Amino acid sequence: MQRILTTLFLALLLIAPGLAVALPLPAPPSLNARSYILADADSNHVIAEKEADTPVEPASITKIMTGYLVFQALAEGLISLEDKVLISARAGHTGGSKMFIETGSLVPVEDLIKGMIIQSGNDATIALAEHVAGTEEAFVDLMNAQAAELGMKHTHFTNSTGLPDPNHYSTARDILKLTRALIRDFPQEYRWYSQKSFTWSGIKQSNRNKLLWQDKRVDGVKTGHTESAGFCLVSSAVDRNMRLISVVLGTKSNQARIRQSQALLNYGFRFFETRRLYKQGEKLAETRIWKGAVEQLPLGIEKDIYVTYPRRQGDRLNARIDRPKLLEAPVKKGDPLGKLTVSLDGTILSEASLIALEDVPEGGFLTRTWDSILLLLE
Repeated sequence: MQRILTTLFLALLLIAPGLAVALPLPAPPSLNARSYILADADSNHVIAEKEADTPVEPASITKIMTGYLVFQALAEGLISLEDKVLISARAGHTGGSKMFIETGSLVPVEDLIKGMIIQSGNDATIALAEHVAGTEEAFVDLMNAQAAELGMKHTHFTNSTGLPDPNHYSTARDILKLTRALIRDFPQEYRWYSQKSFTWSGIKQSNRNKLLWQDKRVDGVKTGHTESAGFCLVSSAVDRNMRLISVVLGTKSNQARIRQSQALLNYGFRFFETRRLYKQGEKLAETRIWKGAVEQLPLGIEKDIYVTYPRRQGDRLNARIDRPKLLEAPVKKGDPLGKLTVSLDGTILSEASLIALEDVPEGGFLTRTWDSILLLLE
């Protein structure tokens, strides 16, 4: 049986029938930052970038990884929100931004999380690291292991807070990977990143991410600043079921990081859209299977397929299914058996393995014999 290539022309997604001329796509804004990246959270399509793989100092953006590991420990039952954490001298006397917790006091994990996320407290961050791993040094080992697991190839941590160190660095693309994982893996905990203020010990501090006040679409994520790192901001926003993440590193001022992050988000929402084209487990095609208990095997995808493309270009999307030349039983559910490719004007937007949606055991003796004869005639 010859290889089958099936081309599926997708239905018109947004524009009116008959509209064939696409509006020109303007260039993304050029930012005065050391590095930046803008991408869709679901499709991972990069809309704009500059020096996105250049290692830079991440400052308190580091705390996104600390938060990820704390949420992981909560999910695994290793710690709880109600745990009372004894504040060590190291945590209580650390420099930089603070939640203002006192050495020797007992503070609930939930309050420490808010102090780390909303107030960017280095003291709260170290206290959480020590509670999860015993020492900050052991926690840093977990941070680097998790970075490797997430594919953050150009990242290395030496502390949990982001205080300056020549061996403490990351990149805009790696931070994007981490932020996508945070939002995907811990959607309930992510809500804390949109909280605008937190009061501890009579001291009210506002979230340093001023986009939370400026743009109602924004629901996170984290600021960072040191003299050497400059002003940094990771932002995420949702508009019309499209979530964008921007990472802006090394700007000159607080206003600059806000203004430049806003410019990226506005550009992405104005000129791009994201659609889920196919659902996990949805039957996309069937293929002939020989010597099996059935003749047709349904094929689908393991994960939802999202694509991001310029607005009003949905009618130009093209999906191609590539199936095997010859397929014989047995086949197990989940076996990869081909490829789905989605493209726009020849540019590939998404590729995914086609998988078997059902088990197909071998057929009986007569079925196998008859199919063997038919294959000889192919």
